[in-house]
Amino acid sequence: MDELTKRINELARKEKAEGLSAEEKAEQTKLREEFRERFRASFRAQLDNVRIVEPDGKITKPEPKIAKS
Repeated sequence: MDELTKRINELARKEKAEGLSAEEKAEQTKLREEFRERFRASFRAQLDNVRIVEPDGKITKPEPKIAKS
């Protein structure tokens, strides 16, 4: 993930300084999407491992909320 972040930042700095070619812009978009996917997977893993300790000592796993449409 560090290499991915490093390259994203390099492209962002270049974009601000001088602009990106079409190829670099496509690479930047692809890298950002990959970063988002990895972040979401990591965050989901953290949430899946959350447990609540009740005052009586009972440990429970929170139920996921269902999104309302």
